[in-house]
Amino acid sequence: MLKEAQYYQKKSETDVICGLCPHNCEIPDGKSGICKVRTNRKGILYSDNYCKVSAIHLDPVEKKPLYHFYPGKNILSVGSIGCNLKCKFCQNSSISQISVSEFDNAKIIRPELIVSEAEKHRNNIGVAYTYNEPAVWYEFMYEIAVKIKKKKLKNVVVSNGYINEKPLSDLIPYIDAFNIDIKAFTDEFYRKQTKSSLKPVLNTIRQIHSAGKHLELTNLIIPGLNDNPEIFKELLNEIINISGKNTVLHLSRYFPNYKMKRNETPHDTMMNLFHIAEQFLNYVYIGNMINTEGNNTYCPNCGELLIIRNRYMSRLIGITNSKCDKCNLKIPIVN
Repeated sequence: MLKEAQYYQKKSETDVICGLCPHNCEIPDGKSGICKVRTNRKGILYSDNYCKVSAIHLDPVEKKPLYHFYPGKNILSVGSIGCNLKCKFCQNSSISQISVSEFDNAKIIRPELIVSEAEKHRNNIGVAYTYNEPAVWYEFMYEIAVKIKKKKLKNVVVSNGYINEKPLSDLIPYIDAFNIDIKAFTDEFYRKQTKSSLKPVLNTIRQIHSAGKHLELTNLIIPGLNDNPEIFKELLNEIINISGKNTVLHLSRYFPNYKMKRNETPHDTMMNLFHIAEQFLNYVYIGNMINTEGNNTYCPNCGELLIIRNRYMSRLIGITNSKCDKCNLKIPIVN
């Protein structure tokens, strides 16, 4: 099932330029962009992954990860095929680093069927666009998001943030929460490890924050590549400059995957960066690591324990109507 893509222009009778993401791929007839799923067929750009679902599961919203958005609720998570980055450490390469023709297990699911699936589950707040990069199945995601919004449910995007301003601007009105993966704070890392660049991701974070949408960030810590404490402090200052001290940051532990075989991130490295981040931001968490410290939410004003987490399960104990029960501080939690 093919659908003409949005955000492209003709370069010639047969060649097109895709404007969905900052790669702005120039695509000859019969070829695809870097994402492998947007293909030029005789001067028309098509979305090859439209209605093609690689995974659909009901997950705790904390698994996205979103810790400050309807804690304790579930969300229907949907993924497709393809990605516009080429991360050597990709955790979902079996669906993100291939074309549609290379993936044998895709299910054809129309947008209205995904909406029906979201409606039928108890304790479900809506749909999360995740697993592979949602931007590269923009048309499919957009159609679902519009329908979900009409049903008074929530839309969540889990993304690498590598998208152009116009497509993001058109999508934002329908999205309630974002988790953006900021992979490092050097352009060298982005160029060498992902074949992309840093600035567009920072612009995406700024655009989402300016639109007033719920925003959480994830930073995968890879030993020897993005774990320098001084550069990490620069990242934290940039986060504060863009979206403030209340920005939720998830530090995720790296494990060998895809083309990267270096050893997993040491426990001590994770804890050191966690404690550094706590000095800059009010809400910092650790993921991919069995660790009681770094899971729970505390009031940054009085230290009251607000939310206890056991892996992806949350229990609210010291917070009512998004306010600390002890000191009445307004906490940036949507529930």
